[in-house]
Amino acid sequence: MSSTATSRRRGRGAPQDGPRATFRQLLPFLFEHKRTLIVVAVLSVFGAATSLAQPLLVGQVIEAVQSDAGIGVLVWLLIGFVIVSSIISGYQHYLLQRTGTAVVYSSRRKLIARILHLPISEFDARRTGDLVSRVGTDTTLLYAVLTQGLADAVGSALLFLGALIAMLVIDPVLLLLIVVVIGTSVVGVTLLSGRIRTASTAQQEKVGELASGVERAVGSIRTVRASGATERETESVSKLASEAYGIGVRIAKISSLVVPIAGVALQLSLLVVLGVGGFRVADGAITIASLITFILFLFMLVMPLATTFGAITSVNQALGALGRIQEVLDLPTETQKDAEIAAAVTRDEADASAPAIEFRDVRFRYPENVVAARAAAEKEARTLLADAHLDPNEDAADAADAAIDREVLRGVSFAVPRGARVALVGPSGAGKSTILSLVERFYDPTGGSIRLYGHDARTYPRDELRAQYGYVEQDAPTLAGTLADNLRLASPDASDADCERVLRAVNLGDVLERSPLGLQAPVGEDGVMLSGGERQRLAIARALLTDAPILLLDESTSSLDGVNEQRMREAIDAVSTDRTLVVIAHRLSTVVDSDLIVVLQDGVVVGQGTHAELVESTPLYRDLARHQLLA
Repeated sequence: MSSTATSRRRGRGAPQDGPRATFRQLLPFLFEHKRTLIVVAVLSVFGAATSLAQPLLVGQVIEAVQSDAGIGVLVWLLIGFVIVSSIISGYQHYLLQRTGTAVVYSSRRKLIARILHLPISEFDARRTGDLVSRVGTDTTLLYAVLTQGLADAVGSALLFLGALIAMLVIDPVLLLLIVVVIGTSVVGVTLLSGRIRTASTAQQEKVGELASGVERAVGSIRTVRASGATERETESVSKLASEAYGIGVRIAKISSLVVPIAGVALQLSLLVVLGVGGFRVADGAITIASLITFILFLFMLVMPLATTFGAITSVNQALGALGRIQEVLDLPTETQKDAEIAAAVTRDEADASAPAIEFRDVRFRYPENVVAARAAAEKEARTLLADAHLDPNEDAADAADAAIDREVLRGVSFAVPRGARVALVGPSGAGKSTILSLVERFYDPTGGSIRLYGHDARTYPRDELRAQYGYVEQDAPTLAGTLADNLRLASPDASDADCERVLRAVNLGDVLERSPLGLQAPVGEDGVMLSGGERQRLAIARALLTDAPILLLDESTSSLDGVNEQRMREAIDAVSTDRTLVVIAHRLSTVVDSDLIVVLQDGVVVGQGTHAELVESTPLYRDLARHQLLA
């Protein structure tokens, strides 16, 4: 393997610091529920007041007992404060649990909406499992901020401040000693909190990788089993789980230091108060009732401090997860990019004679994030081969690197007349599928322009532009659900009669009759209850149901046998009347009667014309036709 290729892949695969959020970025999630949080804050004030009143009442009870005064009223007041404090605590807990659930819900809705509107390049550059992990695992950590962290810290801070003031009034000397002990513990926790946030971010990143690994293995389980790779995949995914576990243990070790710090602070504080306080009682500086009251306030000072330390841990873990959530929320959507482009591009005058689609000197190179993702995928595949003691093919690896880096389209120009049938042919990697991706504006060209009905395609909002196309991608997925669910994906208002019509048009009438459920028959996960050819025909039926004026078919007959291919050609002939048709095909037999055939090789158009013209003029097409017995 060349050193250049090696260094290039290392550069792309170099570890980077994970996204980290600040507390300020957490506030918008909380402000959505500010009314509830205000109620919680008010309850915290009342709860803190009832809790702080209890040590004072205990002190008065002791003094009353020492002076043989009546204690009935004081005892009932004390019991009342205890009951009120418990009721407030319970209701506050309910509000926090409900609000925490609402924060998770709203953050998931925002994430889902953002993810489903991201540019296609982001999906090509990111792993599906990692995005799923952000919606599931990362958002769950925000729940802990309210239920275990932030709101508890607010109430604890009120108790802490109130206890501090009361202790200052009772005995400033004892308080000074306590502040020294507690101040030391606070410094220790502050130093640990940064390490917790860093480790938590790393853990969430690793959990995302784990989810991606599981998603890949489960999604390809038949191939994995058939290849005898079950144990290798198990080991690969288990390794990710082990790494996530290791980081989790590191977080547990760091967090475990927080609890002893609080415990030591409490014990030392108590020993100091008992020792020094005993001497001060003996000297007459304070009374025994004041000392007991001081000790009760000490517990109210230190125990909320322990809760606050725990809150620091929860908030730092949540901020690590929030960084990953915010990273996705900050990505621009297709709509936002459209607004930027529309401001710089103006629509030309209408021209009724303009082609349906026209490419003018189009150049295209995949974005750097997609290139890096593909390089990482190549590296991962070679690593798996090496781990399985198989030859990863060093020369092929270098060739793959070169292919990933190159310009995919290099000055492509051709026109698709309205109502015509145009075929794109050429060897694998020539750029045919990329052309359809550009037509659909999954990507925009890096040079030249694409025109729809004579207008720059970028002047159309993407939804309006895509409504002009019925698109059947290569290996079009079948969605889990029913036949009707799949057909109505792009045509939600289509009638049952229309659905049945397009199914029969693509020779899927037997699938309708196979089950008494008809259109409501389930197709299984990834269409597992259908054959490969049936899944492909279902995708074509879905495109036909949209009644779009332009049909884009990418290898639409590649999974069909000879009989079904002929029937599919007849169906396409029938539905292509008054429609513009762009077809990608490896089998020339399916496109020999096209009005125009565009031949591509290495991202360049090397020939255009009819079948007969190309056999005479274009060597590449002549060779393709000869190999398929068509010349």
